[in-house]
Amino acid sequence: MNKRPLDEDEYRSYELKSDDTKVSARSLMKGAGLTDEQIRRPFIGVCNSYSNFFPGHSNLDKIGQAVKDGILMGGGTPVEFGTIGICDGLVMGTEGMKYSLPSRELIADSVETMAKAHICDALVLVCGCDKIIPGMIMGALRLDIPFIVVTAGPMLPGHYNGERVDVQSIAECAGKVIAGTMDSELYCAYEDEVCPTCGSCQGMFTANSMACMTEVLGIALPGTGTVPAVSAKRYHMAKKSGMRAVELAKYDLKPSGFITQESFYNAIKLDMMLGCSTNTALHLPALAHEAGIGISLQDFDRIGRNTPHLVKLSPSGEHLMVDLDNAGGVSAVIRQGIEAGVLWGGQETVTGKTLAENTASAAVRDTGVIRPFADPYSPEGGLAVLYGNLAPLGAVIKTAGVDPDMFVHRGPAKVFNSHQEALNALIFGDIVPGDVIVLRYEGPKGGPGMQEMLMLTALMCGMGMDKEIALITDGRFSGLSRGGVIGHVSPEAALGGNIALVENGDVVSYSIPDRTITLEVPDEVLEQRRQSVTLQECPVKTGWLARYAKLVGPVSDGAVLE
Repeated sequence: MNKRPLDEDEYRSYELKSDDTKVSARSLMKGAGLTDEQIRRPFIGVCNSYSNFFPGHSNLDKIGQAVKDGILMGGGTPVEFGTIGICDGLVMGTEGMKYSLPSRELIADSVETMAKAHICDALVLVCGCDKIIPGMIMGALRLDIPFIVVTAGPMLPGHYNGERVDVQSIAECAGKVIAGTMDSELYCAYEDEVCPTCGSCQGMFTANSMACMTEVLGIALPGTGTVPAVSAKRYHMAKKSGMRAVELAKYDLKPSGFITQESFYNAIKLDMMLGCSTNTALHLPALAHEAGIGISLQDFDRIGRNTPHLVKLSPSGEHLMVDLDNAGGVSAVIRQGIEAGVLWGGQETVTGKTLAENTASAAVRDTGVIRPFADPYSPEGGLAVLYGNLAPLGAVIKTAGVDPDMFVHRGPAKVFNSHQEALNALIFGDIVPGDVIVLRYEGPKGGPGMQEMLMLTALMCGMGMDKEIALITDGRFSGLSRGGVIGHVSPEAALGGNIALVENGDVVSYSIPDRTITLEVPDEVLEQRRQSVTLQECPVKTGWLARYAKLVGPVSDGAVLE
């Protein structure tokens, strides 16, 4: 941190309010109710994605107010603006799901636009859910101005007939009903119980995975990843974050001053220890890209082979985020990693302390939830990257959610060119044990938008087929997904990747221990097919998605816009 605080005329916002030429700007601010004193103070942007439509954002109005209170307490002036926010759970299985990943870019652009245009001295990013957290961070990293992240916090579990239930419970119920193992009345009864509070869905899904990443990257206060949404601590952290943002502006603590490649290696290592969502393999490279830092799927593979898996939450295990919080939270996991020499404790953070200092008093309170390094779930991390002729640039699988019997699989391909085609085949019994579903043209360009396919994976699990069939796709999965499901196949079919050449009956195999994924067809046959195959055109011709399909880069690089 700089030793000397900025003078009033050194703040970025001074340009907006400095001299007689800015009288119109000051007049407009006064028209909004700001006083001369408020105008003189540093402007702290409060970017908030509040919505009353879904629980992951429904408390952000109150969280945002607490942030603004903290900014005022710290001597700054809050400048609030909003962004869009899509709930993947709401739009899953509809055309709306194709807008989810692209919305990340719109959010990043809106943060850049508002903070740059209104010349904020610092930002507080008030966010929740899957694409909103990384989208806001991408925009802030691009600007390279001081910022701090405040998230909604995870939802508490529901309870039904003495059983603890979460979003994962309801996600797989449809498959159980189709398989005849669950009564439809029980299915409907779950509906009222699985989401009892506000907050992000209860397991180690994408929203919570990314919230945990903010702690290890040093861009949020300790506890951000796990403190429940309904806890008073969540509001305490919001106020402290607002106060802290004023200090960040005062000393101009920019992310470029402390976020390095080692910071992202730390994040990947924590990802592996926690068994996070496969979507982190999309978002962390995208964040690094905005910071001018290069990380790749090869880094995930290299780090994953040498980092143990210590925490197993839903959908991979029975524990939930509230259990991780009670067991010591992300801070306890980070502390273990530092003590084991796996994580770099010298990482500077927005608290003004290092990661080691932030977590010095943390302790594991339940080794059933956070296992010690001497007794991990697996000596390797919760994600793996597979390579082979079917995915020359890589494909991603959440090993934390795979039954050991599916660590190696070989079977005939059943090929589909859309999520709906594959879903119908599964529902009507056209998929049989041993099959490998090959689902293509669902990548960023081909979908377009790389929609999540929770309905398909949830049906597989609910029907009891997650230990019998595999799914390979150039699309992606919800953080709720588990089983032998491999996504992010790159290059995608729309780019002419070999996944576009697979035919029904081709033998496809993969091995997680060997990190391989293979289409067992001779190279000369594949080349013959390539000469005759006609790639499927993007089905969307107008609007934002059509523009996105033209601009989006490969998924192996984080699917950022080129």
